Amino acid sequence: MKKKDCMKAIKPMLSEKRVQHSVNVAQEAKKLAKKFGADPDKAEIAGLLHDILKDTPPDKQLKIISDSGIIMTDVELSAKKFWHAVGGAVYIRDKLGVDDPEILNAVRYHTTGRKNMSMLEKVIFVADFISKDREYPGVDELRHTAHKNLDKAIVEGVAFTLRELLDRGEAVVPETLDTYNDAVRALARKK
Repeated sequence: MKKKDCMKAIKPMLSEKRVQHSVNVAQEAKKLAKKFGADPDKAEIAGLLHDILKDTPPDKQLKIISDSGIIMTDVELSAKKFWHAVGGAVYIRDKLGVDDPEILNAVRYHTTGRKNMSMLEKVIFVADFISKDREYPGVDELRHTAHKNLDKAIVEGVAFTLRELLDRGEAVVPETLDTYNDAVRALARKK
């Protein structure tokens, strides 16, 4: 899939603001991929497609997921914010014909991360946190960190997400905790 095909696919499905976010994530992902050794073309495609279902109503996201045969746990069912990632990977595989497992996994895990993420998965996960449209306390520091150490950026990004979820009393998908622990261990190994 080429960049123009991705743009054609996302424009009718996303608000203009979300399209711009996807473009920003793709640009950031391409930079991070070049710096850390992931495929920049795959990073751009995954960045453009990562939120393809974000503006799709939750009931339709859930239908896409369940129609694909994926059975979610009770915790996953209660964490609607991550459905667009799971459904998005299914959608780009089944409707857009994306068959590259690296791209599919980067889209699937861009909100939760997971243990033993590939470099492309890490790149998309972090690029989504630091794209130029993001504005939240600490984003500039996280951008700086991301260009030096992806694992440290993952730890800081997940910590931010966990605080946000805990403050709102929302469920935490176990993969998010796995992501945090895996990145913490990766940092410890580098010391």
